[in-house]
Amino acid sequence: MQRLALFDLDNTLINLDEAFQVWAGEFAKKHDLGCEAVDWLIALDRAGYPHREAFFTKVRDRFTLPESVDDLWSRYRQRMPYLVRCRPEVMDGLSRLRASGWKVAIVTNGTADNQLGKIQRTGLAEAVDAYALSGVDGIRKPDIGLFEVAAKRCGAVLADGGWMIGDHLVADIGGGRAAGLRTIWVDRQTWPNQEHEADHVVTDVLQAMEILHAVR
Repeated sequence: MQRLALFDLDNTLINLDEAFQVWAGEFAKKHDLGCEAVDWLIALDRAGYPHREAFFTKVRDRFTLPESVDDLWSRYRQRMPYLVRCRPEVMDGLSRLRASGWKVAIVTNGTADNQLGKIQRTGLAEAVDAYALSGVDGIRKPDIGLFEVAAKRCGAVLADGGWMIGDHLVADIGGGRAAGLRTIWVDRQTWPNQEHEADHVVTDVLQAMEILHAVR
């Protein structure tokens, strides 16, 4: 099996939940919504409204905000790249993988401005060999097409195998398996008691990297 490692971005290489909490605090303060609003925003996010158009429709209605949903969503996308971070040890882990012969790419869903901004501002653009973004390439995980794009940009083909590492059981694990890849699920306790077919389960992406280093 070729040494190809595809990583999800949000809540895999970077802690989006942490950045979202910071954003929620800023948003509540800017609109003078109070502390209870922060808890409500976080709860709404965790309740399964990751698509931000639907999310901000509910936010606008809840707080009767004058801005349009498009404006709220646009400002969120502009702000988030400045709030996310990639831990130094994760950056070091990516460097170690590449130094040991792995081709490494990011495969992520999301709008082009938001996701590309995160990848560039965190330094991940230089820490990987390639990346494939649904907002740029017009394909969303779990469609295997996005995995194919990432592999091709690494000079690889999915037929020769590889690994997909991510936190989403459908987009990352299901999609990775459909693409013929072995999978490592980063379990962040958002899918309690959910059956899965991941090859390995970890709680941190650093553990996933150690599994890859042990591959022969």
